[in-house]
Amino acid sequence: MQNLNDIIQEAINNATRERGHLNVLIAGRTGVGKSTLINAVFQDNIAETGQGSPVTRNTREITKEGVPLTIFDTRGLEMFEFKETSSELEKLIKDRCSDRDPNRHIHVAWLCVHEDGRRVEEAEVELHEMLSKHMPLVTVITKSRSDQGFQNEVIKLLPESRNVVRVRAISEEQDDGHTLDPMNLDKLIDVTSEVIPDGKRMALAASQKANINYKKGQAHKVVATAVALAAATGAAPIPFSDAAILVPIQIGMIAKITAVFGLDITIVALTPIVTSTIGVSGSTLVGKTIVANLMKLFPGIGSVAGATISAATASAITFALGEAYIAALAELFTENPEATPSVTSIAEKLKAKMKQAGT
Repeated sequence: MQNLNDIIQEAINNATRERGHLNVLIAGRTGVGKSTLINAVFQDNIAETGQGSPVTRNTREITKEGVPLTIFDTRGLEMFEFKETSSELEKLIKDRCSDRDPNRHIHVAWLCVHEDGRRVEEAEVELHEMLSKHMPLVTVITKSRSDQGFQNEVIKLLPESRNVVRVRAISEEQDDGHTLDPMNLDKLIDVTSEVIPDGKRMALAASQKANINYKKGQAHKVVATAVALAAATGAAPIPFSDAAILVPIQIGMIAKITAVFGLDITIVALTPIVTSTIGVSGSTLVGKTIVANLMKLFPGIGSVAGATISAATASAITFALGEAYIAALAELFTENPEATPSVTSIAEKLKAKMKQAGT
């Protein structure tokens, strides 16, 4: 069997590769609240803390180490100079989308139109037509307080939009003392997920903080894949052949769930989580695996029965481990959405969840 560190490193490499990288272009005039929206939706207040570099006179590329996301933030797309800036933007888009590396393509555009103005400029109509020729376009009505038919007007004027979503990025205190809570940021993530390539959904889950259920949904898919692999491994009729394969499957699952939740997936971060898991359930896992494999030693029906028990055991333990890890991370993120949980807190929460599950 491989050295544990080697297994973890291989799992990290696979998780990083499968997570991929998402590129989002966010367009709109000054004052529509693009930076506020970006910080409300994506990890680590990326509009403020990310590294920005100009790619045209009016567009900057924003990235942050550890976040599998690039934001193309258009600034200064004002009416008096729209033709020139739009031409520069389209050239950038064409260059990126013709790149052989799909991780460099721009995968979706958000066109922001603020509700306060209650009008769509002709330049915004032209911008939506240009953007929609090259990528899926979602129109985002920002600073939403009172629709009064404006969303329907936007739908009519910007028909190439895949969807139109009214959002409020931050809480707003009204003159009467009433507070308007943030609105529809989770819906914006769901709508965006529907239009981006399948292979970019893990990157979206990892990059965003507005929709915990979206992270959980993508993580459940990881568990389902691992459970199927574990069952197939456990069903192998060769005695003791599954143990060396089952552990990498489960560690790979942990690494991918970690990636989906947007957490650090270095070997330093992942090793304590893996070893704490083994500490809680290792004896149970080993015991069940040995019993099932011993039955495989008997010829004929013993081999078949052993395979059946081992497959059920392997899939059940893998499922319990994966779901306990998702529950632990979801609880930590729900308790404090703005903070990244420490490795220690993750390990402790996972131990508690696994004990509850009886693994």
